[in-house]
Amino acid sequence: MQEKICSVLREIAAGTGRITALTGAGISAESGIPTFRGPEGYWTVGSKVYQPQEMATFHMFSQMPDEVWKWYLYRMGVCRKAEPNPGHLALVAMERHFGDRFTLITQNVDGLHLRSGNTLARTYQIHGNVDYMRCSLECSTIVYPIPEAVLPKSKEESLTETDRKNLRCPLCGARSRPHILLFDESYNEHHYHFHSSLKAAQETALLLVVGTAGATNLPNQVAREVYQRNGVIIDVNIEFNPFAKLAESSTRGFFIQEASASALPAILEAMTEG
Repeated sequence: MQEKICSVLREIAAGTGRITALTGAGISAESGIPTFRGPEGYWTVGSKVYQPQEMATFHMFSQMPDEVWKWYLYRMGVCRKAEPNPGHLALVAMERHFGDRFTLITQNVDGLHLRSGNTLARTYQIHGNVDYMRCSLECSTIVYPIPEAVLPKSKEESLTETDRKNLRCPLCGARSRPHILLFDESYNEHHYHFHSSLKAAQETALLLVVGTAGATNLPNQVAREVYQRNGVIIDVNIEFNPFAKLAESSTRGFFIQEASASALPAILEAMTEG
Protein backbone atom coordinates (compact mmCIF):
# COMPACT_ATOMS: atom_id res chain seq x y z
CA MET A 1 0.00 0.00 0.00
CA GLN A 2 1.22 3.49 -0.82
CA GLU A 3 3.09 5.20 2.00
CA LYS A 4 0.92 8.32 1.77
CA ILE A 5 -2.17 6.20 2.45
CA CYS A 6 -0.44 4.43 5.34
CA SER A 7 0.58 7.79 6.80
CA VAL A 8 -3.01 9.04 6.82
CA LEU A 9 -4.23 5.78 8.33
CA ARG A 10 -1.64 5.88 11.10
CA GLU A 11 -2.53 9.47 11.92
CA ILE A 12 -6.25 8.68 12.20
CA ALA A 13 -5.59 5.52 14.22
CA ALA A 14 -3.57 7.56 16.73
CA GLY A 15 -6.35 10.10 17.14
CA THR A 16 -9.77 9.92 18.75
CA GLY A 17 -12.15 10.28 15.78
CA ARG A 18 -14.67 7.67 14.75
CA ILE A 19 -13.75 5.07 12.14
CA THR A 20 -16.70 3.92 10.04
CA ALA A 21 -16.83 1.11 7.50
CA LEU A 22 -19.62 1.16 4.92
CA THR A 23 -19.91 -2.17 3.11
CA GLY A 24 -21.86 -3.37 0.11
CA ALA A 25 -22.30 -6.38 -2.14
CA GLY A 26 -18.67 -6.43 -3.29
CA ILE A 27 -17.29 -7.77 0.00
CA SER A 28 -19.85 -10.59 0.01
CA ALA A 29 -19.27 -11.37 -3.68
CA GLU A 30 -15.75 -12.32 -2.65
CA SER A 31 -17.35 -14.99 -0.44
CA GLY A 32 -19.37 -16.34 -3.37
CA ILE A 33 -22.67 -14.53 -2.80
CA PRO A 34 -24.00 -13.25 -6.13
CA THR A 35 -24.75 -9.55 -6.27
CA PHE A 36 -28.41 -8.70 -5.78
CA ARG A 37 -28.90 -7.29 -9.27
CA GLY A 38 -26.91 -10.02 -11.01
CA PRO A 39 -28.36 -13.03 -12.87
CA GLU A 40 -29.06 -14.89 -9.62
CA GLY A 41 -31.40 -12.12 -8.50
CA TYR A 42 -34.00 -12.71 -11.19
CA TRP A 43 -36.97 -14.94 -10.46
CA THR A 44 -39.35 -16.81 -12.76
CA VAL A 45 -43.02 -17.24 -11.90
CA GLY A 46 -44.77 -19.30 -14.53
CA SER A 47 -43.57 -17.90 -17.82
CA LYS A 48 -42.73 -14.41 -16.53
CA VAL A 49 -39.30 -13.33 -15.33
CA TYR A 50 -39.26 -10.74 -12.57
CA GLN A 51 -36.36 -8.39 -11.90
CA PRO A 52 -35.09 -7.91 -8.34
CA GLN A 53 -36.64 -4.44 -8.21
CA GLU A 54 -40.02 -6.09 -8.87
CA MET A 55 -39.64 -9.02 -6.50
CA ALA A 56 -38.27 -7.06 -3.55
CA THR A 57 -41.31 -4.86 -2.97
CA PHE A 58 -44.10 -4.92 -0.43
CA HIS A 59 -46.52 -4.60 -3.34
CA MET A 60 -45.27 -7.91 -4.73
CA PHE A 61 -45.41 -9.48 -1.26
CA SER A 62 -49.04 -8.42 -0.88
CA GLN A 63 -49.84 -9.95 -4.31
CA MET A 64 -47.68 -13.12 -4.22
CA PRO A 65 -46.39 -13.70 -0.69
CA ASP A 66 -45.41 -17.32 -1.33
CA GLU A 67 -43.24 -16.35 -4.31
CA VAL A 68 -41.51 -13.58 -2.39
CA TRP A 69 -40.84 -15.92 0.52
CA LYS A 70 -39.54 -18.63 -1.87
CA TRP A 71 -37.17 -16.09 -3.39
CA TYR A 72 -35.84 -14.98 -0.02
CA LEU A 73 -35.57 -18.54 1.32
CA TYR A 74 -33.52 -19.38 -1.76
CA ARG A 75 -31.29 -16.38 -1.09
CA MET A 76 -31.08 -17.39 2.58
CA GLY A 77 -29.65 -20.74 1.51
CA VAL A 78 -27.05 -19.10 -0.72
CA CYS A 79 -25.99 -16.80 2.12
CA ARG A 80 -25.75 -19.59 4.67
CA LYS A 81 -23.39 -21.59 2.45
CA ALA A 82 -20.99 -18.67 2.17
CA GLU A 83 -18.07 -18.21 4.54
CA PRO A 84 -16.47 -14.95 5.70
CA ASN A 85 -13.39 -13.89 3.78
CA PRO A 86 -10.27 -12.01 4.95
CA GLY A 87 -12.01 -8.68 4.33
CA HIS A 88 -14.74 -9.58 6.83
CA LEU A 89 -12.16 -10.76 9.35
CA ALA A 90 -10.14 -7.56 9.00
CA LEU A 91 -13.23 -5.54 9.97
CA VAL A 92 -13.71 -7.77 13.02
CA ALA A 93 -10.11 -7.12 14.07
CA MET A 94 -10.62 -3.41 13.43
CA GLU A 95 -13.64 -3.33 15.75
CA ARG A 96 -11.78 -5.20 18.46
CA HIS A 97 -8.83 -2.83 18.21
CA PHE A 98 -10.76 0.47 18.15
CA GLY A 99 -13.78 -0.50 20.26
CA ASP A 100 -16.40 2.22 20.50
CA ARG A 101 -14.55 4.34 17.95
CA PHE A 102 -15.59 1.81 15.30
CA THR A 103 -18.94 1.52 13.51
CA LEU A 104 -19.88 -0.86 10.70
CA ILE A 105 -22.72 0.16 8.38
CA THR A 106 -23.64 -2.64 5.98
CA GLN A 107 -26.09 -2.83 3.12
CA ASN A 108 -25.66 -6.61 3.01
CA VAL A 109 -28.46 -8.81 4.34
CA ASP A 110 -26.38 -12.00 4.46
CA GLY A 111 -25.31 -11.71 8.11
CA LEU A 112 -21.67 -12.49 7.27
CA HIS A 113 -20.33 -9.59 9.32
CA LEU A 114 -22.05 -10.90 12.45
CA ARG A 115 -20.99 -14.48 11.72
CA SER A 116 -17.43 -13.21 11.34
CA GLY A 117 -17.48 -11.71 14.82
CA ASN A 118 -18.55 -8.07 14.48
CA THR A 119 -20.93 -7.15 17.29
CA LEU A 120 -24.59 -6.37 16.77
CA ALA A 121 -24.25 -3.22 18.87
CA ARG A 122 -21.73 -1.70 16.45
CA THR A 123 -23.13 -3.21 13.23
CA TYR A 124 -25.93 -1.30 11.53
CA GLN A 125 -27.69 -3.64 9.10
CA ILE A 126 -29.41 -0.87 7.18
CA HIS A 127 -31.17 -3.22 4.75
CA GLY A 128 -32.11 -5.93 7.25
CA ASN A 129 -31.07 -9.56 7.54
CA VAL A 130 -32.30 -12.49 5.45
CA ASP A 131 -32.37 -14.83 8.48
CA TYR A 132 -35.11 -12.80 10.21
CA MET A 133 -38.79 -11.98 9.80
CA ARG A 134 -41.40 -9.68 11.32
CA CYS A 135 -45.17 -9.17 11.23
CA SER A 136 -46.44 -7.98 7.85
CA LEU A 137 -49.28 -6.13 9.60
CA GLU A 138 -46.85 -4.46 12.01
CA CYS A 139 -48.72 -5.59 15.11
CA SER A 140 -45.36 -4.98 16.84
CA THR A 141 -41.83 -3.98 15.93
CA ILE A 142 -40.35 -7.27 17.13
CA VAL A 143 -37.97 -9.02 14.75
CA TYR A 144 -37.88 -12.83 14.97
CA PRO A 145 -35.36 -15.39 13.70
CA ILE A 146 -36.85 -17.47 10.91
CA PRO A 147 -37.77 -20.77 12.63
CA GLU A 148 -35.26 -23.57 12.20
CA ALA A 149 -38.01 -25.75 10.75
CA VAL A 150 -38.17 -23.44 7.73
CA LEU A 151 -35.40 -24.64 5.45
CA PRO A 152 -33.79 -22.87 2.49
CA LYS A 153 -35.45 -23.54 -0.85
CA SER A 154 -34.12 -24.48 -4.23
CA LYS A 155 -35.58 -22.59 -7.15
CA GLU A 156 -37.87 -25.52 -7.90
CA GLU A 157 -39.28 -26.01 -4.40
CA SER A 158 -42.56 -24.52 -3.20
CA LEU A 159 -43.63 -23.52 0.28
CA THR A 160 -45.30 -26.26 2.28
CA GLU A 161 -48.23 -25.84 4.62
CA THR A 162 -45.79 -26.31 7.49
CA ASP A 163 -43.67 -23.46 6.08
CA ARG A 164 -46.71 -21.20 5.88
CA LYS A 165 -47.62 -22.05 9.46
CA ASN A 166 -44.10 -21.31 10.72
CA LEU A 167 -43.82 -18.12 8.69
CA ARG A 168 -46.51 -16.40 10.72
CA CYS A 169 -46.26 -13.71 13.34
CA PRO A 170 -45.95 -15.39 16.76
CA LEU A 171 -48.05 -12.60 18.32
CA CYS A 172 -51.05 -12.12 16.04
CA GLY A 173 -50.87 -15.03 13.61
CA ALA A 174 -50.73 -12.85 10.49
CA ARG A 175 -48.27 -13.59 7.73
CA SER A 176 -44.72 -12.62 8.56
CA ARG A 177 -42.53 -10.90 6.02
CA PRO A 178 -38.79 -11.03 5.41
CA HIS A 179 -36.92 -8.53 7.59
CA ILE A 180 -35.58 -6.73 4.54
CA LEU A 181 -35.88 -3.11 3.41
CA LEU A 182 -37.93 -3.42 0.23
CA PHE A 183 -37.70 -1.12 -2.76
CA ASP A 184 -41.05 0.55 -2.11
CA GLU A 185 -40.28 1.19 1.58
CA SER A 186 -38.34 3.88 3.41
CA TYR A 187 -35.51 3.77 5.92
CA ASN A 188 -36.39 4.18 9.59
CA GLU A 189 -34.40 4.14 12.81
CA HIS A 190 -35.89 1.14 14.60
CA HIS A 191 -35.35 -1.45 11.87
CA TYR A 192 -32.69 0.15 9.68
CA HIS A 193 -30.61 2.53 11.86
CA PHE A 194 -31.31 5.59 9.73
CA HIS A 195 -30.58 8.30 12.31
CA SER A 196 -27.82 6.30 13.99
CA SER A 197 -26.00 5.96 10.68
CA LEU A 198 -26.16 9.70 10.01
CA LYS A 199 -25.01 10.46 13.56
CA ALA A 200 -22.04 8.14 13.10
CA ALA A 201 -21.21 9.93 9.84
CA GLN A 202 -21.22 13.28 11.62
CA GLU A 203 -18.53 12.00 14.00
CA THR A 204 -16.46 10.09 11.44
CA ALA A 205 -12.81 10.92 10.88
CA LEU A 206 -12.27 8.03 8.45
CA LEU A 207 -14.90 6.41 6.22
CA LEU A 208 -13.92 3.14 4.55
CA VAL A 209 -16.34 2.47 1.70
CA VAL A 210 -16.05 -1.17 0.65
CA GLY A 211 -17.57 -2.88 -2.37
CA THR A 212 -20.52 -0.62 -3.10
CA ALA A 213 -21.47 1.59 -6.02
CA GLY A 214 -24.00 3.69 -4.11
CA ALA A 215 -27.29 2.53 -5.62
CA THR A 216 -29.26 3.28 -2.45
CA ASN A 217 -29.99 6.48 -0.59
CA LEU A 218 -28.66 6.18 2.97
CA PRO A 219 -25.10 5.14 2.03
CA ASN A 220 -24.88 8.20 -0.20
CA GLN A 221 -26.08 10.41 2.64
CA VAL A 222 -23.47 8.91 4.97
CA ALA A 223 -20.63 9.47 2.51
CA ARG A 224 -21.80 12.99 1.68
CA GLU A 225 -21.97 13.86 5.39
CA VAL A 226 -18.39 12.72 5.95
CA TYR A 227 -17.26 14.57 2.84
CA GLN A 228 -18.90 17.84 3.89
CA ARG A 229 -17.25 17.61 7.32
CA ASN A 230 -13.82 17.10 5.72
CA GLY A 231 -13.44 13.53 6.90
CA VAL A 232 -11.11 11.18 5.06
CA ILE A 233 -12.85 8.83 2.61
CA ILE A 234 -11.11 5.73 1.31
CA ASP A 235 -13.01 3.72 -1.29
CA VAL A 236 -12.09 0.07 -1.84
CA ASN A 237 -13.57 -1.40 -5.00
CA ILE A 238 -12.48 -3.37 -8.03
CA GLU A 239 -14.15 -0.79 -10.28
CA PHE A 240 -14.23 3.00 -10.33
CA ASN A 241 -17.56 4.26 -8.98
CA PRO A 242 -19.22 7.40 -7.54
CA PHE A 243 -17.71 6.77 -4.08
CA ALA A 244 -14.24 6.56 -5.64
CA LYS A 245 -14.80 9.93 -7.26
CA LEU A 246 -15.97 11.37 -3.95
CA ALA A 247 -12.98 9.88 -2.12
CA GLU A 248 -10.48 11.35 -4.54
CA SER A 249 -12.02 14.80 -4.15
CA SER A 250 -12.22 14.59 -0.34
CA THR A 251 -9.64 15.76 2.17
CA ARG A 252 -6.74 13.32 1.83
CA GLY A 253 -9.05 10.70 0.33
CA PHE A 254 -8.04 7.73 -1.81
CA PHE A 255 -9.44 5.15 -4.20
CA ILE A 256 -7.91 1.69 -3.76
CA GLN A 257 -8.76 -0.37 -6.84
CA GLU A 258 -8.37 -3.78 -5.29
CA ALA A 259 -10.41 -6.63 -3.86
CA SER A 260 -11.42 -6.02 -0.26
CA ALA A 261 -10.10 -9.43 0.82
CA SER A 262 -6.58 -8.12 0.24
CA ALA A 263 -7.04 -4.36 0.74
CA LEU A 264 -8.74 -4.45 4.15
CA PRO A 265 -6.07 -6.60 5.86
CA ALA A 266 -3.45 -4.15 4.53
CA ILE A 267 -5.46 -1.19 5.85
CA LEU A 268 -5.79 -2.92 9.22
CA GLU A 269 -2.04 -3.55 9.36
CA ALA A 270 -1.28 0.09 8.61
CA MET A 271 -3.64 1.24 11.36
CA THR A 272 -2.49 -1.16 14.05
CA GLU A 273 1.24 -1.61 13.44
CA GLY A 274 3.37 -0.90 16.46
